[in-house]
Amino acid sequence: MSSKNYFTVALLQLLPEGSIEGNMKKGLNACRKAKEMGADLALFPEMWSIGYDFNKFSNEFAVEPDSGFVRSFAEAAEKLGMAIAVTYLERHEPKPRNTAEVFDRFGNSILRYSKVHTCDFGDESALCHGDDFYTADLDTISGKVRIGAMICYDREFPESARILMLKGAEIILVPNACPMEINRLSQLRARAYENMVGIATCNYPYGQPDCNGHSTTFDGIAYRPDESGSRDTLIVEAGEEEGIYLARFPLDDIREYRKQEVHGNAYRRPEKYKLLLSEEKCEPFIRNDFNK
Repeated sequence: MSSKNYFTVALLQLLPEGSIEGNMKKGLNACRKAKEMGADLALFPEMWSIGYDFNKFSNEFAVEPDSGFVRSFAEAAEKLGMAIAVTYLERHEPKPRNTAEVFDRFGNSILRYSKVHTCDFGDESALCHGDDFYTADLDTISGKVRIGAMICYDREFPESARILMLKGAEIILVPNACPMEINRLSQLRARAYENMVGIATCNYPYGQPDCNGHSTTFDGIAYRPDESGSRDTLIVEAGEEEGIYLARFPLDDIREYRKQEVHGNAYRRPEKYKLLLSEEKCEPFIRNDFNK
């Protein structure tokens, strides 16, 4: 396999500025740099509008989807001719939501996703969770690519990526805000492998509380016919420092691999999985702080 069609994602591993206005300006400047580097899409870390600041998890600091902050990235996407996946604390009743929105290179909103698996055991108990997982066709200069999104803690539930795969996702975007260590990186590697999808995760760099960089991309291609044995699916792993990191997903190779390999939806038996729909919880998994 040798791809002629690539989808290039810029991971904007940035430190926030401490204000919505500051984050907007810094984010727009980073998008311009990402375009100069050749990106098809720029991806922000989780809740960029407030820099994932626990003290601002309220509607007082939230923004509407048609706010100046969000619209500035739609306008930038159109001006730059590059897709932008911006993240923000979305004003919502009764509580705000943790949201990612993708604007295509024409400035159109094609996907808006709110985090389904909120961390109810911590500060995110102040947020409403999202309702579903979504995919959309993103128009690029090289053609269309089917994208989906999940956010941080969603990664820890295999159902998140599985549903996105079943809805046709070829690339999954993952805004993030937590320490990326061996087990969390292993989860992302596994989600890419078992669903035969590309996964792009953007985290905050070291210096942001409870974060350490290590934004990553995986292409999900575990085997190549011209190589013996299994291969490393990692494309890029950033260090801890602030920066813009570019990853090129080989779309032709991913698509060809999905036609031939045994993972994903090829040999599933969903009639055997009915227990997955049960809402019953038993010990040791009872948690009184679960926000249904």
